[in-house]
Amino acid sequence: MKIYLVGGAVRDTLLDLSGSDRDWVVVGATIDEMLTQGFKPVGKDFPVFLHPKTGEEYALARTERKSGTGYKGFTVYAAADVTLEEDLQRRDLTINAIAMDDQKQIIDPWGGQRDLQLKRLRHVSPAFSEDPLRVLRVARFAARFAPLGFVIADETQALMHTMVAAGELEHLIAERIWREIDTALGETHARVFIEVLRSCGALRVLLPELDRLFGVPQTALWHPEVDTGIHVLMVLDQACRLSQDNAVRFAALMHDLGKGTTPPAEWPRHIGHESRGAQLIDAVCRRLRVPTAYAELAIMASRYHTHCHQALTLRPNTLLNLFESLDAFRRADRLDKFLLVCEADARGRLGLEQQAYPQADYLRQAFHNVASISVPELLLEHPVADGPRAGETIRRRLQARRLQVLREFVKQQRRINQ
Repeated sequence: MKIYLVGGAVRDTLLDLSGSDRDWVVVGATIDEMLTQGFKPVGKDFPVFLHPKTGEEYALARTERKSGTGYKGFTVYAAADVTLEEDLQRRDLTINAIAMDDQKQIIDPWGGQRDLQLKRLRHVSPAFSEDPLRVLRVARFAARFAPLGFVIADETQALMHTMVAAGELEHLIAERIWREIDTALGETHARVFIEVLRSCGALRVLLPELDRLFGVPQTALWHPEVDTGIHVLMVLDQACRLSQDNAVRFAALMHDLGKGTTPPAEWPRHIGHESRGAQLIDAVCRRLRVPTAYAELAIMASRYHTHCHQALTLRPNTLLNLFESLDAFRRADRLDKFLLVCEADARGRLGLEQQAYPQADYLRQAFHNVASISVPELLLEHPVADGPRAGETIRRRLQARRLQVLREFVKQQRRINQ
């Protein structure tokens, strides 16, 4: 039995990076031998075990052969006669097909170290095309390593395009698609993930609502970058700078989907795109089984981001309706996330990336003023008799007081700005 450290941990060690989970491959062992040594089995599709002390994953060396469609359409062979080279050959990229033994010696039969030096993401073998999820994985790695200057090898890019054209991605299940999207959103250069998917045609298959934004014009006065797709990528860039919350980044990516359904005769204006976008986002989130918190924020950002941009001119009742629509009185954190999305939208425009966004502070202050209103204090001033309509009476009085406070706030702000 020989044990090797493999995959991301070796790659990142060679890149002088940290943070990757450690995965191990075991060569020359059987399932019974692993169990005898106290390893706990966890793999359903192939033999994977947890170390009895460290809890790290140890997998028997294996080979895979395509035998059907989908990510489960493989015949797996895991036995003591599978070599390390054969196990590494089934992996996606050469930089992920490097192993290290217990003496810190590198085993690199597929040229991973060379590609690390060249900063190339290159597939190991033609077997890459047997798993369509690898198209998304490569796009995600491109986003992760973009700050280091990595690019996708031409032959890998061509293979990904061929896989998409052959309809391979249509066999992916929603959960696995979303997992890759969510992980990619966590990268500082998340836009690269979208760009790679688009360049090979995968975005049109996975997120057609987003793909159709490219080439759709906007009014140059407000959007010097003109192209809606480019604008959305710029907004995603800004969201990545402003927040590490993937829900904020997802909402930024989705916020303008409605512009993709504007009739060309109405270009470059997009009247009503907010509500149309909210419906499209709901459909996307249902299709990909996006977490509820992500979906709700994205839908609200689509529906109300133009309200936020116009905050300094909104009437008090409109401000109150906005806070209530965001459910901010129960979930103040949602208002903060919404404002981050809107700030990213305002800054995601050519030449306006550093502009101030006073609307966010304005809305935060307005909300702070009304959120501090206490129901018990209201009841002390104007007691409400118990009865079936008591709750409704309290709600009306609370809303009236909030509206009064917002009227005073708006007047004060306008006096200051005169």
